[in-house]
Amino acid sequence: MADRTLHGTGATPRSGVGTVVWYGRDISLPDPDDVKVDPEAEGRRFANAVDTAREELASEREATAERVGEDEAAVFDAHIQFLEDPTIEEAVETMIGEGQPAPNAVDAAFGEHIEQFEGMDGRMAERADDLRDVRDRLLRLLTDGERVDLGDLPDGSVVLAERLTPSDTAQLDPDRVAGFATVTGGRTSHASIFARSLALPAVVGVGEALEAIEDGTEVVIDGDSGEVLVAPDDTERAAAASDSGAAVVDASVETTDGRHVEVAANIGQPAELKPAVERGADGVGLYRTEFLFLDRETPPSEDEQYEAIRETLDTFPDGRVVVRTLDIGGDKQIPYLDQPDEENPFLGERGIRRSLGPDSDLFATQLRALLRAAADGAGDLAIMFPMVATVPELDAALDALDTAAADIEKSDAVDVEVGVMIETPSAAFMAGELAARVDFLSIGTNDLTQYVMAADRENERVGDLHDPSHPGVLRAIHQTVTAAHEEDAWVGMCGEMAGDPDLTELLVGLGLDELSMSAVTIPEVKTAVSDTEYSTASERADRAQLAATRSEVHTTLDT
Repeated sequence: MADRTLHGTGATPRSGVGTVVWYGRDISLPDPDDVKVDPEAEGRRFANAVDTAREELASEREATAERVGEDEAAVFDAHIQFLEDPTIEEAVETMIGEGQPAPNAVDAAFGEHIEQFEGMDGRMAERADDLRDVRDRLLRLLTDGERVDLGDLPDGSVVLAERLTPSDTAQLDPDRVAGFATVTGGRTSHASIFARSLALPAVVGVGEALEAIEDGTEVVIDGDSGEVLVAPDDTERAAAASDSGAAVVDASVETTDGRHVEVAANIGQPAELKPAVERGADGVGLYRTEFLFLDRETPPSEDEQYEAIRETLDTFPDGRVVVRTLDIGGDKQIPYLDQPDEENPFLGERGIRRSLGPDSDLFATQLRALLRAAADGAGDLAIMFPMVATVPELDAALDALDTAAADIEKSDAVDVEVGVMIETPSAAFMAGELAARVDFLSIGTNDLTQYVMAADRENERVGDLHDPSHPGVLRAIHQTVTAAHEEDAWVGMCGEMAGDPDLTELLVGLGLDELSMSAVTIPEVKTAVSDTEYSTASERADRAQLAATRSEVHTTLDT
């Protein structure tokens, strides 16, 4: 029997209670010595399994795109590419020809590549999980193994797993699933981000103790405290079942001593607009335009982009919509743009570097669409450039914007704010010079933390380092806000840190003017802003960013 209370990392400030369903238990392989192999028949079995897996992936991709969004559904494209990888396919066929049963050949061929990816650094190590996903799918088909259909679980299910890949999490139906918990993972993993998008209670990184919980056990998932409670009593069960989070606040909020803080939503696709409105978002602090370019053979036209942005502006007629120009590279791949195969893509050609280089024509088209939408839409448009690291990059982007404005008929009617994402140490150091040229800066804490701490957010071995509350990251934020305000520019934050209600007082104290997040945490953050006294929060934030260690930071915040 498991300990009654297990501790991990809360991914969503929600609680749920339900019955355990284990996902992804080990698949039993045949003993090659006990099987008489017909290579031709085994080859056909493998080919049929590949065809079926391809059909499953295509179906799951379509369902995920409809329910969650194109950005999240894109992970299935990567799985299909691995499924069709000729190197792996050839290795499987060779082993089958040498007398291996098809399941064993698949396990061995994929295992070799999984091991290679696990030995790499940074985002390439994430590919190991994608390969495991494809391998396990094929093994299930080849062994007639039972498959837990994550998209069709009984009502009130709590999914437990060693890990959940993005494709796994994207299938979870929040109307049926009460939550999930995993052995591995961190708050900024893709599974955690999906959980917040779905408003699904989740606890990750619980450790091996989670494996002692058996199927059918009733548990509480507390995504706020990061606890998994086994066999809850009536009081604990009722408290978890009744948790609906803070009350929605439609009006804008300010601190107890009168400092206004805008609380906005991060939007990755149109389906997220309605939840953002329903959760009380003041506007959109990060509109990711990448979804417009996914799941197609050619880039979207200027008119298509215009219509999408216009819809968002009309959804928030009294608010501000901050649109990030195309940010691809790193882990965001768009095949028809012929992106380079870089050894470390997160330090390579991404964001504004591509917009000013190989994607300059797409950049010009997108800027024209944005300016046209700004002239016609109800809300206020702000344009934000991603991954700017130098002043010349910003100057070139501003020149491109001026050129686009001159190209449209309604240029006299266009009134937009312009800003820069602060994601690199260079941008934080140069915040004053950047702010002098624009209206606002927006801090992307996921990447900023990754680069400041030299710690990949998906690498569990350095998970403790990927924490935006480290003094080094706080000082980068403090320096950015101070420098921007000296240039009369406002400062927002659109990384995962902004959506953590436990850090709201710290962020308000650091001087952030806007916080943007997944819609699920907007009510909690608005409540936290309303409960904060800015003068006290400012003094506490000053002490926190001058601390020497992360533990000292948290001690300061708790006193």
